Amino acid sequence: MTTTLPRPTAPTPPSPAARAADRFLTRLMRLPGTRYGYRVERNLPAPARDGAVLMTDHYAPATDRPKGTVLVRTPYGRGFPGTLEARVYADHGYHVVLQSCRGTFGSTGDFYPMANEADDAQDAVAWLRTQPWFDGRLATSGGSYVGWTQWALLMDPPAELRTSLIAVAPHDMHDAAHGSGAFRLGDFLSFAEMVVNQERFTGLRAMARMLTLNRRLAPVFGALPLADAADEATGHRAPWFREWLTTPERDDAVWDRLKLGDALERANVPVRLTACWQDLFLDQTLQQYESLRTRGVDVSLTVGPGTHQEQGQKGMGRLLRGNLAWLETHLAEEAPAQARAALPVEVYVTGQGAWRHLAEWPPVGGETVRYLQPDGRLLADEPTSGTPSTYVYDPANPTPTLGGPLLTLDGGSKDNAKLENRPDVLTFTTDPLTTPLEIMGTPVVDLAHSRNNPHADVFVRLCDVDPKGVSRNFAEGLLRLDPTSPLDQVQTVRVRLDACAHQVKAGHRIRLLIAGGSHPRYTRNEGTGATPPGTGTELRPCTHTVHHAPGAISRVVLPTPSE
Repeated sequence: MTTTLPRPTAPTPPSPAARAADRFLTRLMRLPGTRYGYRVERNLPAPARDGAVLMTDHYAPATDRPKGTVLVRTPYGRGFPGTLEARVYADHGYHVVLQSCRGTFGSTGDFYPMANEADDAQDAVAWLRTQPWFDGRLATSGGSYVGWTQWALLMDPPAELRTSLIAVAPHDMHDAAHGSGAFRLGDFLSFAEMVVNQERFTGLRAMARMLTLNRRLAPVFGALPLADAADEATGHRAPWFREWLTTPERDDAVWDRLKLGDALERANVPVRLTACWQDLFLDQTLQQYESLRTRGVDVSLTVGPGTHQEQGQKGMGRLLRGNLAWLETHLAEEAPAQARAALPVEVYVTGQGAWRHLAEWPPVGGETVRYLQPDGRLLADEPTSGTPSTYVYDPANPTPTLGGPLLTLDGGSKDNAKLENRPDVLTFTTDPLTTPLEIMGTPVVDLAHSRNNPHADVFVRLCDVDPKGVSRNFAEGLLRLDPTSPLDQVQTVRVRLDACAHQVKAGHRIRLLIAGGSHPRYTRNEGTGATPPGTGTELRPCTHTVHHAPGAISRVVLPTPSE
């Protein structure tokens, strides 16, 4: 069957309504610099090596001295809001190539998330080389999946590439899906349901579906077997989701094209990284920064407040202002500047509500340790004796997800009262602080722990409790325990939480939550060890015990910066 491709359009300026929107957004986001205007050619066919055609729009700045070309490759279409970045860059003097990934929005071929982007990115650059307006200066830009397409290109950086601007993006999908040992169900089933329907529902209908996503997927999250229910929910149009869910083994062939770790070793151009403290890919952004910095690559890191979704909403103005300044230095100049910023890291300190410039991440410092007490307190002294703390995790009534680093709209910092009042959640709280405490880095929780079921998870969360008693989360982590570890002895379970830069003010308290899961952010541990994951049909509870005796202490380790 022959696919009819959209016909290319002649270069046309934006409509009066689009120009008015551009002017409004420029003022709203306080974007600097000269605005040139632009024209757009749509539906240009860029060939891929296997015969697929990648539909491409070209935004041409209205100037005889363009500043270079920015490549943006996306699976989410070439309309608003995806065009915002393209319009801003073009209006500031850059050619912009906005391309739909294969199998999406007019591009031919089959869409399998992330798998084909390395080859297709190289083919996009090969097509660029044939365009008369391309002057050999290339940058890439974008966030989330669009950031993945940039890491895919950096697996083999082309000679023309000057810089990459990557926001809230992973480079390793196995780690994103299974890094804790439990599958990230809520995020990736939501992604699958959205992707398979994105060309059927647009505009207000798409917004309505996004707002009702959790309610519509709730029966699926609770179904057994999970993999079959997910197939039904996606209309059997996302076979890759079942592969991801049921394949936890990192060395399985399913993940071969979904791991771009080599790009961190091959990137040879300046990279601007942007993340959020409540982003599901934060740990990978920090890994990217550390790898590039260690290799001596020019890299900057900005970590702001909010969630993955908010980065493209509330944080867009700051992101684009920083991107424009970065492009002026690393792409627009004929001889890109070699000098690096004296303080290449900027982080938003939650709790304090202020930006902080740092020489590196994490900052040099020490640690503050607090010990879990049998009476539910967190103190500086180790407990001398006491009754262990216990809770029962029942997968038939799993501990629910409440906010946190989610892909969906309900993520972020929330009032944790409903969670803390559950019988399957333990809490340990400090006395009110007499002086502010800054926590910068990766907190760690060490639990002297035992259980009565080999198949179990441990979820921990840190909250800031204000003088009114409102408890808001700022870091968390989950670990699926090794089912082969013995049940008849106390073991130390170490859970690494999300990195954070948070100030707990004087008069506030720090609270630690402990539970047996966070569902549906993670698949619930069914308690049976059924394999492969997602195929189980039974549920068994688990009793967890946290010990406080000498020789079996539990503690929280908080990284604190030097003065």
